[in-house]
Amino acid sequence: MWKALLAAAIAIFSMRPALADSYPSRPITIIVPYGAGGTNDILARALAAGMTPRLGKSVIVINRPGAGGNLGAAYVANSAPDGYTLLLASSGVYAINKWLYHNLPYDPATAFAPVMLAGEVPNVLLVTPGMPVKTEQELISYAKAHPNKLNFASMGTGTSGHLMSELFKQEAGIQAQHVPYRGSSAALAGMLGGQVQIMFDNLPTALPQVKSGKLRALAVSTKQRSTLLPDVPTVAEAGLPGFAATAWFGVAAPAGTPPDVIRKLNETMVEVMKDAKTKQMLEAQGVTYTPNSAADFSAFIASESPKWKKVVQISGATAN
Repeated sequence: MWKALLAAAIAIFSMRPALADSYPSRPITIIVPYGAGGTNDILARALAAGMTPRLGKSVIVINRPGAGGNLGAAYVANSAPDGYTLLLASSGVYAINKWLYHNLPYDPATAFAPVMLAGEVPNVLLVTPGMPVKTEQELISYAKAHPNKLNFASMGTGTSGHLMSELFKQEAGIQAQHVPYRGSSAALAGMLGGQVQIMFDNLPTALPQVKSGKLRALAVSTKQRSTLLPDVPTVAEAGLPGFAATAWFGVAAPAGTPPDVIRKLNETMVEVMKDAKTKQMLEAQGVTYTPNSAADFSAFIASESPKWKKVVQISGATAN
């Protein structure tokens, strides 16, 4: 009996490398649960371009926007745990939506197998040029003089831009209406069209509009100024001490995906992100990346979730 068990254990152990060696045998799909053009989309396409030659199989990016990222996230959560359907989402899916939605179609704590933290970016506080404000303090004063007359856009309920707006309103003591869009591109279009006046957006997607003068940047959300907008102060510098937050993005697979497959995906993605051309392209858009393991990303999610839970509870924000 013991010999049979030992033989079975040896057989299982010997099969593990073969699983990773044979993966992938067909194309891989990365689901972006937001509209095209946002930072999630940019990161997914950069990873797909670098993974395809390294893995020898096509890596395809598909956008499935809706419900603050929940539709695409649920699709991945319910996919086969074989490493062929991945999710590239922001903090909303992994650490925020569970506090905003009472009936999520998935449990972010158990539905996914983290693969890698793909990057962090500042969010930038934007206003339309027609707004009679040029500084954060002027915006706060104007908002206090016109309570609930201004609209805060976001790339979706539960996204980093939404929660940063709620945190900003709370700390500044102002009132403004939240207007969620289906992704960053749609929200920026709303800003450019004048339907909304204020927004916290990821720096990579907002930068072209700021550089062209179509939108005005008042502050960045991080502790330090961005090298891409060195003349734009931080929110803390501009008058709200202690305010600091980043938008972050990560890759996950459905829970139950074999550890060897997760490991191979992580190693391949780290190679892509360390590639000089990829690194230069992402840094030019304000994305910072530090090589990390699946375990590192899992621990990071665990540390972020309580922080955003507090913001949601204090703000009273809800998506139901």
